[in-house]
Amino acid sequence: MIDREDLIRNIREFHAQSADRPFVPGVTEIQSSGACLDADDKTALAEAALDMRIAAGGLAHKFETSLARKIGTRKARLTNSGSSANLLAITALTAPELGDARLRPGDEVITCAAGFPTTVNPILQNGLEPVFIDIDEHTYNASPELIGAAIGPKTRAVALAHTLGNPFPVAEIAEICSDHGMFLIEDNCDAVGSTYRSRRTGTFGDLSTVSFYPAHHVTTGEGGCVLTDNLVLARIVKSLRDWGRDCWCEPGESNRCGRRFGFELGSLPYGYDHKYIYSHIGYNLKATDLQAALGLSQLAKLDDFCAARRHNWLRLREKLDGIDYLRLPEPTPGSDPSWFGFAMTVMSDAPFDRFGIVNFLESRRIATRGLFAGNLLRHPAYSNISHRVSGDLTVSDHVADRTFWVGVYPGITDEMIDYMVASIREFVAGFRRSPARPLESSIEEKR
Repeated sequence: MIDREDLIRNIREFHAQSADRPFVPGVTEIQSSGACLDADDKTALAEAALDMRIAAGGLAHKFETSLARKIGTRKARLTNSGSSANLLAITALTAPELGDARLRPGDEVITCAAGFPTTVNPILQNGLEPVFIDIDEHTYNASPELIGAAIGPKTRAVALAHTLGNPFPVAEIAEICSDHGMFLIEDNCDAVGSTYRSRRTGTFGDLSTVSFYPAHHVTTGEGGCVLTDNLVLARIVKSLRDWGRDCWCEPGESNRCGRRFGFELGSLPYGYDHKYIYSHIGYNLKATDLQAALGLSQLAKLDDFCAARRHNWLRLREKLDGIDYLRLPEPTPGSDPSWFGFAMTVMSDAPFDRFGIVNFLESRRIATRGLFAGNLLRHPAYSNISHRVSGDLTVSDHVADRTFWVGVYPGITDEMIDYMVASIREFVAGFRRSPARPLESSIEEKR
């Protein structure tokens, strides 16, 4: 007979034999992001697989509870991706249960032009109108001033991401939303573990979202989550995720509430099976216990992952300080970011462009990425959408043309960081600054 414990022991031994290869500068790729998986992660997945945990169940519920406790919210609803989490969060705000506060087609939602598409797409998918604002050139985030200037008579919500793990001034923006009776949705996908004013991001908004894609702080392979303190919104999100059904019993549970055949809703006959009564136009966006098993193992290491990201970002920042032609990133005042990446912007007076330095780094096996969409409105998919722009998008355009970032995820070592720094400095050193051409001090001076 094959012993289960022997199988698990063999998995751990197999992991130990597949040790990481030594870093070879210029040969080993330094990825911009990636999952950090250890023997505990492998055995967690294996044990769930041995138990055939192939649908959402007890482990999914345990992961939701553990994540909500870790972030600091009352409820968490696990889903199949961060993009689905954003869709569920925005859609929940259109639910009839919210009465006059609900979002309706044509209502405006303020968001950034410089960001990731799936922060914005649910706004469009729900018939709402995005109001695009610019970002700060140092933090790559929205500011309270830009939010305040964008509010119009139809503005009902704000949906923003904490860019590259750097919190936007979320306390101030939450206060603006409260004063104007607007919802706030925090896209926290890049910033799990970040804090603003010593409080975790993801706890300020009416709803917040997380991604568990391998690039992010904690991974389940694919996966995401919606978090909230609002029990009504938590129930709406669960219904939307689970086909839109009214029943709150978990799949596979027969009659947890004791009233399965005791409801009369809509024009259905009394006693119609509550498990098949639908109160929302929903989806099937559930995750599985296999994913949750990995998530629980990963969540136990979140603090260490965040510490490594902070360490790598700070090492890059200190060793690149004072470099010519590149604007280096700044944390938002009052924040302690759990960084997703290290952004750099090629200054307007530089004798090289982003294409030049990015290709140099890529030739050195140093992976780079643009700052997501740059300016979404310059992409074909958004060329004909109904929208409004508040102010101008000067910095967003600058980001689209001149900004890139490199990785700081926990799989990057000090040796890799130092090689990245040396490569960047070597490239920049090939261009000598003319005394007659002073450093560009600020985009704001050009406005």
